[in-house]
Amino acid sequence: MIMKKKIAALGIAVILAAVSLVGCGSNSNNGGAATNAPTKEPAAEATDAPATDNTVKLTGDFEIQYFVGGYGDKWWKKVIADFQAANPELNIKESAGPKINDQNRPRWIGGNPPDFVYIDGPVLNDRQMVEDGQLEDLTEWLKDAKNVDGDLIADILAQPAQQFDGKVYNIPLVLNSWGVFWNKALFKEKGWAEPTDFPSFLDVSEKIKADGITPFIHTGKYPYYINGSFLYPAIVSANNNDFSILQDMAANKVEAFESPAVLAALNKIVAMRDKDYIDKASIQINHTDSQMLFLQNKDAFIVNGLWLPNEMAKDVPAGFDFGFIPSITQEAGGKVVANTSTATVAIAKKAKNKEAAKAFLQFIFSKDQASQWAELSGAPSNIKGDISSSNAPSHVKDAAKYLTDPNTVVIPTITYNADVDKAMMDATDALTISKITPEEWVKRVTDVVKKVSK
Repeated sequence: MIMKKKIAALGIAVILAAVSLVGCGSNSNNGGAATNAPTKEPAAEATDAPATDNTVKLTGDFEIQYFVGGYGDKWWKKVIADFQAANPELNIKESAGPKINDQNRPRWIGGNPPDFVYIDGPVLNDRQMVEDGQLEDLTEWLKDAKNVDGDLIADILAQPAQQFDGKVYNIPLVLNSWGVFWNKALFKEKGWAEPTDFPSFLDVSEKIKADGITPFIHTGKYPYYINGSFLYPAIVSANNNDFSILQDMAANKVEAFESPAVLAALNKIVAMRDKDYIDKASIQINHTDSQMLFLQNKDAFIVNGLWLPNEMAKDVPAGFDFGFIPSITQEAGGKVVANTSTATVAIAKKAKNKEAAKAFLQFIFSKDQASQWAELSGAPSNIKGDISSSNAPSHVKDAAKYLTDPNTVVIPTITYNADVDKAMMDATDALTISKITPEEWVKRVTDVVKKVSK
């Protein structure tokens, strides 16, 4: 998935009731490698959908823009069909596909946007859209807004809406976690122990290497994969499970980058590198290429987001069984650290049918739709709930167990300065191939931090 947003997190307690992702390739909230999705298809067969509001009859045109990436479009087709069935006099138009954000960009700039937007994938950035005055202020509306079940939407969100200068403009729909994947079937066949921490990861990696398989692969073309799944959790673990260090990094505090915790985390990358556990192909390949090597069992571990199985669904070999843990960088007995990310939904400030857009928000933030999201997208939604008995994929249920465990450290949504973020990604890539030392990583990044802070 290509994204570039918030490497982030959950305030989770029962998070993944709706389980979801970025999604690939865009350092954002989450998204995914694109699939082909026409901008308009016949609506999927409707089910018994609850009416959004029996006192209000929605009419007129209502346009929904959504990016189609690693999460696919099955849920969108389903929920839109359900909403259409509940509002037969509403004329719903879908603007969707892997390139829809680029295609609709002139409309947003020109002041003629769709009514409703799913902010995910390349090009779209929630902070920029807020600063450009493109999104409706939902602050007051969200205080009292109830979903179609009668629940206050604000009360059932696993991660609350991010505020921009004290105001809310978009609401997290997807709750994704970065982490490490492996093939459970392969591990069972080989008799390898699944990792629970960094020492066990190193131990099994040595056995994997001895068996002629490369232990670890990442996506060098998009280094935020390894940063989000490995480096940031490692920093938090080394900082006594206190994620405020990442928030200080996002605030461009030089001393945060110079912390011993950062060096300790970087040295875990060095440990993998020096033991020759990192696939040398990693540095030059994109997300799908690295994912294909992983699916072919050429590499035992891959850092990625929960969208991975859904994104690669057509290429997953028979019998492949995804294992997942949010972090493997903690010491023995240490807490798992879940670095989460979100994808949000919003209403255009210049929407022509704001009534329908708000009703759609009330419709999609229901427990029923949350459960369907988990099943159809292969990732958790941002609505609290228990998905253990749902038809969600096993790796999603595994993620839910971690994310709902009170011992898991959940990193809240954090957005880094774009220049600093790029400097960190480039430096991590260089570190993985021995071009720089951890100390030089810190120097490279802090030079940029000082520059952007002037």
